[in-house]
This record gives sequence, C-alpha cells and structure tokens, in this order.
Amino acid sequence: MNKLALVLTLVLSLALELPTFAQKDPKAKTVLDAMSQKFKSMNGFTAQFDFTYQDNTGSSDRQSGEVAVKGEQYRLKLPEQEIYNDGKTVWTFIQADGYREVTINDVSQTEGELTPSNIYRMYQSGFDYKLLADKQYQGKTVSVVELKATTNNTPFERVKLMIDKNTKDLLGWEMFDGQGGMFSYTFKNLKQNTNLPSSYFAFDPKKYPGIEIIDLR
Repeated sequence: MNKLALVLTLVLSLALELPTFAQKDPKAKTVLDAMSQKFKSMNGFTAQFDFTYQDNTGSSDRQSGEVAVKGEQYRLKLPEQEIYNDGKTVWTFIQADGYREVTINDVSQTEGELTPSNIYRMYQSGFDYKLLADKQYQGKTVSVVELKATTNNTPFERVKLMIDKNTKDLLGWEMFDGQGGMFSYTFKNLKQNTNLPSSYFAFDPKKYPGIEIIDLR
C-alpha cells in the first residue's frame, strides 16, 4: 500500500470512529418539548438574571438584570438599557449620563434574533440537537441539550440549554458565536406571573420629555 493510500485509510478510520452530532436526537426532543410546554402553561413569568460575555482572549464582562415574558411579549432590563417588545414593535431604550434615546423597530425587522420569548421554541427550526450528560446547575440537576445551527447565517453556532430535570424550567443557556465568544444567561427567582398587562411591554416616550427618537420602521 502506498503512503497516500495509507494516509487516506487512517483518516477514514478516524472519521468513522469519531462521534457525530445527532441531527435530531429523540431524547433531546422529549426534553425540549417538555420545556416548551412548561413555558406555554406558565402564560407569563418574571425573573432576575445574570448575563456574562467572554471573548476568545478570556476577558469577560458581567451584568445583572430583570426580564418579564408573556407569550410573544417581553421586557428586558439592563443597567443602562431596556428592551420592550409588545409583539408588534420593539423599543430599545438607552439611558446613561443624562442622555436618553429610544430606537424603534418592527418585530419583523428582528426576525432571526434570539429573544427571551423565542428561545423556548428555537429548536423547532434551523437547529440540530442532542442530549448531553446531566450536571449540577444552581444547585439543581439539569438536562443539558446542545443545539447546533444547520445554516451559516445564524448569529450563534451552538447553544446549550440547562433545563431543570424535575420542573422542566429553563434555568439558563450558553451561546457560542463560532469565533471564541460565549454569551451566558442564568435565571434567578423565576416566578410565574400572568397578571402583566400589555402596556407593561410597550414603551411610552411621553414619559421622557426631550428623548431622542430614532424610528427605523
């Protein structure tokens, strides 16, 4: 056997021995469906969360915030920024050092983005998934499901979801951009709240006289 043929044989052997990413792992789908159904049954919740970004050099930045979700509506609070989504319009409100600005978009302009409301069903399109080993997370045993994008035009290459084995609550997730960056969200004090009015998810610029409005609709 010549050297080239030997190398090709070795490469083929290694490829056959390496584990492949399951396209649609049935066990993972069972866990994901249970999580999605739990979200629908809650019909609204509030939570605090920690957000961490780590780049490919190991540098990281951490922030804490609050989130409220009801169906397709959500409101996300960070130290200097709030995002309102009433299901039709998205307002990004920035308030820092006395400066106030709000950018307005149609929901359709943000399609494809990962949001607090669509993460519960994102696995249903554009991703393969598999079930990883259970682990301890926030003092609880969680099922870990890894999603892998099936196209190249998604902002995240992989997503890992941490799902409470007992309650089926989504406790946190990690997103990998394929360039060494990782975004991590961890929910705390998750509480069902079905009494959130639609007005809670809509931004009212009249409450902020002099605010700069950037309407991109």
